[in-house]
Amino acid sequence: MLALMLGLLLALSLVPAPAIAADAMPIVGDWEGTLDPGAKPKQRIVVHITAAQDGTLGGTIDYPDQDTSGIQMTAITYNNSVLHFECSSNLSVYDGTMDKDNSSITGTLKQAAANLSLVLKRTP
Repeated sequence: MLALMLGLLLALSLVPAPAIAADAMPIVGDWEGTLDPGAKPKQRIVVHITAAQDGTLGGTIDYPDQDTSGIQMTAITYNNSVLHFECSSNLSVYDGTMDKDNSSITGTLKQAAANLSLVLKRTP
């Protein structure tokens, strides 16, 4: 009986965690960048990405220069180093690719009719 229980524990310890959870881990955290809308003043943006226990991602966005925080992401995916998120409340969509050392994401934020380059850097 003891051998059976030890065998079962060993087998369970070898079962991999869900792939989405492992793949999502590099993206989880806080990311900061600066939007340069041209004629308008530059705007800092802070992106907060979280992962639930089942591996699903969630997040919020802050615009510190506008005293705006907690804008909820309505969709977010991260696969093969590519981040995609959407926020319906401010009509924004971001698509970016994480670098090899998981320290920055380079992409484009589309807001209304504007396409703005945005590099997000991991914050401590």
